[in-house]
Amino acid sequence: MDNRKATGFDYLWCALYACAAFALELLLVFIEGKIGLDTKHLTVSQSIIHWIIIIILWVAAGILVIYIGKRTTGYDIWNHREKMKAWQYIAIAVCFVVNIAAKYFDWNGFKVIKEWKSRGPLLFTFQYIYYAAEGFLIALVIVFGQIACEKWFKNERIPYGGIILGLTWGLMHIFTKGSLGVGILSAMGGFLFGAAYMFVNKDFRKALPIIVLLFVL
Repeated sequence: MDNRKATGFDYLWCALYACAAFALELLLVFIEGKIGLDTKHLTVSQSIIHWIIIIILWVAAGILVIYIGKRTTGYDIWNHREKMKAWQYIAIAVCFVVNIAAKYFDWNGFKVIKEWKSRGPLLFTFQYIYYAAEGFLIALVIVFGQIACEKWFKNERIPYGGIILGLTWGLMHIFTKGSLGVGILSAMGGFLFGAAYMFVNKDFRKALPIIVLLFVL
C-alpha cells in the first residue's frame, strides 16, 4: 500500500498490536500458575527461562508488527534518516537526566545499581535483555501511534506517540503492578520516550537505542 493512502487507523492498529504483545507475559504467567509454579517466587533457573520465553515472544511480535505495518501502510520505519542539530543532542541529554532523576527518587537510589545488587550478575543480565525487548515494543507503539495521530490532527510537532504509549502501556501498570502511582509514573515515562522520539527527528534507527536506554536506566 502507498503510505500516502493509509489512514490513521491503519497505523493505530499497528501501535495497538505492539501494545497487545505486552499481554503475552500475562498469558505466560497464567500458564506457569496452571502448571504449579509459584510465579511470585521463581527460582533462578525458572526466572531465566521465563525471561527467555518472553524475550523471544516480544521480539517476534515486534518483527511481525513491523512486517504488518509495511504491508498495510507501505511505511518502512527503517528508511527515515535525518541529521540532528546541536540543540537536539542537548534535549536528549535532558531527557536522560530527567528520566534518571525520576527513577532515583522512585527507587530511593539508582535503579540499575540496586537491581545489580539484588539480582546478581546472571539474573541482572537476563532481566536487562528482557527490558530491552520490552523497549523494542515500546518504540513501536510510539512510532505507529505518532503517525496515526499526525494523519488525523495534521500536526507533526506534538509527541502523540508518547501520549498513546502513556495511555496504553503506561496506565496498564495500574493493573499489572496494582499501583496507581506506578501507572502514573509509567504514563509520564511514556510521554518522555515519545518526546525523545521527536528530538531525533522521528528517525527509528536513532530512537530505538535511545528509548531502550531511557527505559532500562
